[in-house]
Amino acid sequence: MTGPYVLVVDDEPQILRALETTLRGAGYEVETAATGEAALTQAAVHPPDAVILDLVLPGKSGVEVCRELREWTQAPVLILSAVGEERDKVAALDAGADDYVTKPFGVDELLARLRASLRRATAPSDPVVKVGNLRIDLDKRAVYRDGELLQLTPHEFGLLRLFAVNEGKLLTHRTILREVWGPAYQQESHYLHVYVSQLRRKIEPDPSRPRHLLTEPGAGYRFVA
Repeated sequence: MTGPYVLVVDDEPQILRALETTLRGAGYEVETAATGEAALTQAAVHPPDAVILDLVLPGKSGVEVCRELREWTQAPVLILSAVGEERDKVAALDAGADDYVTKPFGVDELLARLRASLRRATAPSDPVVKVGNLRIDLDKRAVYRDGELLQLTPHEFGLLRLFAVNEGKLLTHRTILREVWGPAYQQESHYLHVYVSQLRRKIEPDPSRPRHLLTEPGAGYRFVA
């Protein structure tokens, strides 16, 4: 039985060969593309379960490819970025990418992030999300910590709800602001810092050393169990 189908996009032949060998060895079905245009064509002909996408490509950039993929598929997109591509990496995440790995990358980390992205994509929808000692009832808009009901403001709950349904996924500042506050607030990062701090005080055992709501420097936040 063939595993999930992964489309790998990179313009460096040695990286394509290495990733193809690694992924096939881990049980995945693999196809490769060396340009953004070729990747979009292959994805349209054979829709992938996940995409591993380099940022710097000839022709269409990784950001453009990600944006076009998101017009018709929610398949996880894992970005490969080199050090120094911080702005492009964040732009790709804002365009809908699920996570990133920085070159040079460790194979174990790449496979772990790919597995996590595929799990999120196939997880059944559940109105109750359990993360560590938190129980988040999305329908009743109620949050419990160790069985005790927490008092959250509407924006605090909206923020926690967004994190909970995207557990493990890296969310950029712009994405969070757009989803919780609206498009007009995408540049108002001070709102986000204040509310994240308030939320940590309510959900974290030790807000100064958060275990669930983690900061990804230069990129955004990740909510983990």
